[in-house]
This record gives sequence, C-alpha cells and structure tokens, in this order.
Amino acid sequence: MSAVLQQPGGRYRPMREGDIAEVMDIERRAYPFPWTEGILRDCLRVSYSCWVYERAGAIEAYAIMSVAAGEAHILNLCVRPELQGQGLGKRTLQHLMAVARRHGADSMFLEVRPSNTVALRLYQGMGFDEIGRRRDYYPAEEGREDALILARTLLA
Repeated sequence: MSAVLQQPGGRYRPMREGDIAEVMDIERRAYPFPWTEGILRDCLRVSYSCWVYERAGAIEAYAIMSVAAGEAHILNLCVRPELQGQGLGKRTLQHLMAVARRHGADSMFLEVRPSNTVALRLYQGMGFDEIGRRRDYYPAEEGREDALILARTLLA
C-alpha cells in the first residue's frame, strides 16, 4: 500500500523535516501550551508514525503516534484552527487507525485534557472509552490539568 493516501481534495503523507515550521505554526495557534520544535524533531528522529494532511500545498492537519507491541498511542492530533469542525479531525483519526492496524496494532490509546470537550466528543464518537486518569499531566493556566486516558480496540 502506498505511503501517500489520497482523500477528497488532499492527501495524507508522512511528515518531513521540511514540514516542521508549518506544523509549529499550527501547533502554536491551536494549543495554549504547544509542543516544541525539538519534540517534533525527536518524533521524526525516532521514527514515530508522523503524518500531515496536505491540500493545495498547505498542511491542514497533522498527527503523531507510536506503534509497538500491538498497541498504538496517539501523541498529537491537530487540525488548523480555522478548519476545525469540518470533519478533518475525524478523517485524520480514521487514517491513524488504519495505519495502526497495518502495523499490527489491535488497540489504541491517547491522553486528552478534560477541558478539551471538542476532542473528547470526537474520540468518544469514534468508540474510545475512558480507562483512567493521569493526575497533573498537562500544564495549565492555573497550574496543572489532569489527562483522561482513552482507549479502544482496533479489532473488527
């Protein structure tokens, strides 16, 4: 199967070093506590599954996950803020699920802020269930925020 997957009007392709500046622009606009450029470079260096959705030469979404020992862990999934709410997050999650299955994963995990209600609705709508909580996981305006741990099976 091709590493470049076509979608209506655009395509998913592996993230490259040259994408980092554009990805960082989206990251900074989407999150109050964004990842650093170094974290993104490290994800590429250690060969995590790093993807961008590109249309008309512009990155509209990106996602990073690790896949090992039959499990996939979504580390970051982000849609350009002005394009949120149009289904691109769902399509990107579906893309990650397909990639994870191809790499032998039968389950998928992620952490999400309880305050990120839009993402929570997406994940719950895609069959993720809360399986735990990590206390004080994320930086927040008023100190720290917990992370909800979500999981779902990838078996048919």
